[in-house]
Order: sequence, then structure tokens, then C-alpha cells
Amino acid sequence: MKILCSDPPSSADTIAGNKDLLTEILLRLPPKPLVRFRSVSKDWCSLISSPRFCHRHARLSPAPKISGIFFRKSAADFHYLSLNSDNLSPNPFKFLDFAQDPAGIRILQSCNGLLLCSSFFKIGFTRNYYVCNPTTGRFSTIPPIIGDVSAVVSGFNLAFEPSKSPYYKLICVRSAAGSVGCHQIEIYSSETGDWKLCGSPFVAPFDMVFNNGVFCNGSIHWISPTGSPMYFDVSNERIGMLPTVPIVEQQSTRRFRYFGESGGHLHLIEIYGPRTTQFRVLEMEKDYSKWVVRYQIDFDSLVSAYPEMVLNYLDPHDSCYYAFIILFLIREEKEEDSSLLLHIPDKIISFNIRKKTFRELCHLSGNSSVNGKGRHSMQFGWLDAYQYFESLACP
Repeated sequence: MKILCSDPPSSADTIAGNKDLLTEILLRLPPKPLVRFRSVSKDWCSLISSPRFCHRHARLSPAPKISGIFFRKSAADFHYLSLNSDNLSPNPFKFLDFAQDPAGIRILQSCNGLLLCSSFFKIGFTRNYYVCNPTTGRFSTIPPIIGDVSAVVSGFNLAFEPSKSPYYKLICVRSAAGSVGCHQIEIYSSETGDWKLCGSPFVAPFDMVFNNGVFCNGSIHWISPTGSPMYFDVSNERIGMLPTVPIVEQQSTRRFRYFGESGGHLHLIEIYGPRTTQFRVLEMEKDYSKWVVRYQIDFDSLVSAYPEMVLNYLDPHDSCYYAFIILFLIREEKEEDSSLLLHIPDKIISFNIRKKTFRELCHLSGNSSVNGKGRHSMQFGWLDAYQYFESLACP
């Protein structure tokens, strides 16, 4: 009698047949390969796309590195700069046409892998809001706010902490019905898919910048050129005031050059006087007790290496005499690795804060200077740059 022996199963077959083992392996891969692996089979696509898998993946990487930066070149055209060491990562998208909105789409805010976008104002069209994930190419259309249609929207802000929850919230600050000069907050939750009123109307300085809030440690933060900054605790649905930013003596107006978050810390940069290449970086204490000077910056070595930063057709006392824009502060666990991402004429530069060294990340083509005046080759502003994190988050 002849006995037939089957070949032992291969390692690949063993893994593919064990869903728990396969899940543990896939959870340890970066987002980009996982997006490609969705096409392997329906089972893989279902597993990798599930909210539970995406949330577990985010919890294994609670502090992801910035993958790249989107720079707004025109209304809906974006330049992408990879911050990966090989600098070869492709642009997740060049044009914001994912929703085929007839009015066109713009980015409003970036938050931990998701982008908050809206359509442009166009007569005859309703303004739509979207949340999209550039890594996965998926997006959601946000339902309109139900309430006072005459209310004026002062700002939309995205709050998303993937290490804590797979769901995000949108914070809308609008005018309060029947209360002159007051504001009202409404919150949208991706978990419920609904909007709800939050709290009572409140008063804020007339120039509070509600449309450029910064999400940090569970709260949205806003600044005002004349008053104290404010914050909104998203989980507890509570508004609070931050300590007033210390103003330099003999300065009557504020000159904010940067307001952002990095590594769970809130940062603010103001620059005064003719020596705009030397300034302080303020950081808010974790308990919101005060602003402290975190870094002292000196760009003199940078100016020596890139003399095109000097706009010598201006008065040396002019605040724009040195052409540079602070795009992001990237605070690393090791202080010696923290850096500023800068835009100088025709270039993007990484400036190491402690070592005062710098390296050129990319040369920007187009919009070359006119008559040697560097101002014309400054292609992006501080608010035209958006961080990009690779993520599997479900919008």
C-alpha cells in the first residue's frame, strides 16, 4: 500500500491562515505599505481598513514623525516636501480634487494625519467641509450645521488624537444668535456623525484668530494680537484663558511670526526691532501657568551663508529687512536635534536650534526674484504650510 504524504505548509501559508498572527505582523508595518497591501485580498483589505486595526496601529506609534510638508502654491495647487531621509516619498496628492467639488477645495488645517478642507466661497454654491486622509486617499463630507443659517462662522478647527481615539471632532466657532459680539461653539463628532451645541455664548477679544487654532494636548488654542490667548478643552467642553504673552517693552503692537505645536508643547514666536534675526521662542508650561523662554535663536550665520536674505533696498530698521518665514518648529526628544523649518528666498532650510547649523532641504523652482528683490521669491507664508503624517486613520 502506497502512502501519499502532503508537503508541510509554508511559513506564508501558516501566517495567512492565522488571522491573529497576521494582524500582529501587519500592525508593525508603516502606513504606506499597509495601504498597498489592501489590494492583496478582500480579507486583507477588510482587516487593514477596519477602525479597530487603525486605532491599534496608531497606539503602537503614539508620536509619529512628520513625513512631509504641503505648501500652498496657488488656490488648489500644492508643493510637497518629503522630510524622510531618502527624500523620495511621492506627493500624496498634487491637486485637491478628491471630492470633485465644483467650487474647488482648499486645506484649512492639518492634525495628526488628517486634513480639514473646505470648498472655496463661490456665489451660487454651498460651502462644503471635508476631512481627508492623504495616505489612504479616503475622505468624508461633513454634514452642514443645523441651526441659525445667518450665523457668521469665525473658524473651524480639527481635533484628533489617534493614540486615544479613532474618532475626531470638529470645533466650529460662530456668532451667537441674539447676542451681539458673542460667540457660540458647536461640535461635530465623527463617532455620532452629528453636530451639537456646546455651552453658552461667550465673549472674546475682537481680533481672536479663531480660524487658525492649534490643537495640543486635547485642547484647541487661539491667539489674539491685543488680548490673552484662549483655549477650548475638547473632552471637557470647557473654555479657558491662557496667560498673557509677555510683550517686549516699548512695543505697542504684537508681531506674531509663528504659533504652533510640537512634541506636545505649545510654541509662540514674536519678533521685534531691527535685529529680526535674533529672537526668543516661548513655550507654554504644561499646567498653563506661564510662558517661558525655551530657545534663543540667532540667524546671523544663516544670513552670512545666504546673503539673498538681506533685502537691502529696504531700510535696515524695517521689520522685513531680513527675508525669512518660520514654517514649523520641530521639537525632538533630544534637544540637540530640535530644529526650525524655514523658508528663505527660493529655498526651504532646516536650522538646528542648539548647534546653529543648517542644511538646504529643497530649492523652489518658479517665482524667481524680480530685480534681485528677495521678497518676490518668498512663495509661501507661515499659514500656507501644513504638516503631513502618514496615517491609517479613517476620516
